Amino acid sequence: MARTISIGCQNYETIRREGYFYIDKTSFIREWWESGDSVTLITRPRRFGKTLAMSMTEQFFSIKYARRGELFEGLSIWEDEKFKRLQGTYPVISLSFASVKEKGYRAAIQRIYQILTDLYNQNAFLLESDLLTEEEKAYFRSVNCRMEEVTATWAVHKMSDFLSRYYGQRVIILLDEYDTPMQEAYVDGFWEELTAFTRSLFNASFKTNPYLERAVMTGITRVSRESIFSDLNNLQIVTTTSDKYADSFGFTEEEVFAALEEFEMPERKQEVKRWYDGFIFGSRTDIYNPWSILNYLDKKKLGVYWANSSSNSLVGKLIREGSREIKQEFENLLKGGTLQVEIDEQIVYGELSSKRNSIWSLLLASGYLKTLGVDFTEESGTWNYSLVLTNKEVGIMFANMIRGWFSDSDGSYNEFIKALLKNDLKAMNAYMNRVALTTFSYFDTGKRPSGAEPERFYHGFVLGLMVELSGRYVLTSNRESGFGRYDVMLEPKNAQDDAMILEFKVQDEDEERELSDTVQTALKQIEEQNYEALFMEKGIARERIRKLGFACCGKRVLIGTE
Repeated sequence: MARTISIGCQNYETIRREGYFYIDKTSFIREWWESGDSVTLITRPRRFGKTLAMSMTEQFFSIKYARRGELFEGLSIWEDEKFKRLQGTYPVISLSFASVKEKGYRAAIQRIYQILTDLYNQNAFLLESDLLTEEEKAYFRSVNCRMEEVTATWAVHKMSDFLSRYYGQRVIILLDEYDTPMQEAYVDGFWEELTAFTRSLFNASFKTNPYLERAVMTGITRVSRESIFSDLNNLQIVTTTSDKYADSFGFTEEEVFAALEEFEMPERKQEVKRWYDGFIFGSRTDIYNPWSILNYLDKKKLGVYWANSSSNSLVGKLIREGSREIKQEFENLLKGGTLQVEIDEQIVYGELSSKRNSIWSLLLASGYLKTLGVDFTEESGTWNYSLVLTNKEVGIMFANMIRGWFSDSDGSYNEFIKALLKNDLKAMNAYMNRVALTTFSYFDTGKRPSGAEPERFYHGFVLGLMVELSGRYVLTSNRESGFGRYDVMLEPKNAQDDAMILEFKVQDEDEERELSDTVQTALKQIEEQNYEALFMEKGIARERIRKLGFACCGKRVLIGTE
């Protein structure tokens, strides 16, 4: 009989006590401990079992779980006598920043203060011992939601001191989702303030802490050393391209196929592989996202589970506000293409909006892209990656994200698509202007005092066309750099549909007095470049090729045809 799937349970003890479905990942404990690394940072995409692994590690080592060997009986770690003796022998400080998602600096700091206060409340028994001096007891009591920042940054260090003296053993520190506050701070504009606080907290907790035995931090991204890890020269960083712990997070294909056998769905292996396979950690391929697999086993049907399980606001913001080049490369990825790019796994948040490579580095770390190959350029000392979308589920997520860009235009975007297919020029102009008016500023980076850059909106608009018309058309583009002119060709998949050539041009007010003049320039461009020849070579008759000129000036648009 198949075990019960518990969706969302991240407490190791509960899963083992209740006999819920669990895949043995206790070999992580052995591999990590035997590595001898002082402070380990492990980055994996969200919903890849990081929190459950931290719960498992805490309950293996913590003195609070001494003589709880039944939690590990029958698992790989319990086959080793050395580790049986280690179980329950260390004081453990376990923290999580997963809930620190506030929209401002003071609110974020207050949330962290509450987490630190909870840590002290959990160990309030120390105040009853003769261990602490009166001065130390005063400090202990000062750790509360109204404390000074200097008190907060020193709180983990001091608790390490208190626990190590009480138990006569140095402490293990576990910090889950360390970078969640970082991402929120970047999106909401208080990055510099938060990094200054975090740098001080991490330095006191992990660097200048003589009471520390070992530490593990988990997160999605490897935040640059200069930002918050500048003083941590004892940090071992394990990213998705590292071989360490490659199969400790996520399910391997063997584990997934065994689960399908257990749940009596062996015939669905290839279906599951097509949708959810594709993650690569180090040299280990065929890694699956646990969240999608657990939901599939539970519901027994396909769905966009992982991609819809959390906010993708940062990813969406970076692509939506990205340059022409970013959107073109993203268009290629959505069509199943490969992106060749130099990757630096250190995420410098301050550069995300200005360096295209930083965006692709973030998408790789977040699990939205996978690596097909890596080449080292000896002359420059750089690594160049071949990247593609991870799997079908991720592709669907991005298509839904793009649809969301235009969801606030009162249905005008969908009406524009219908008018385009019907060749209703009057309706196209009405709806297109409404779409531009309501969504134009949504693509703005906020860096231009005069308003959004036209290219950012129109290139995003083309991505929307590609997504909405993917069932009926193959979209290709041949865009020029410069001030926003490019053509889009829509090749019909069905014989009854017309082919379309769309030329976008931003009005040059020095040469074109009216938008109608710009429309004619755009149509002339189509004729001069003889774009229709590409369709005619494929057997599409001239009379079935529609040519549309889009003239743009800020939020005003005029569409014309020959």
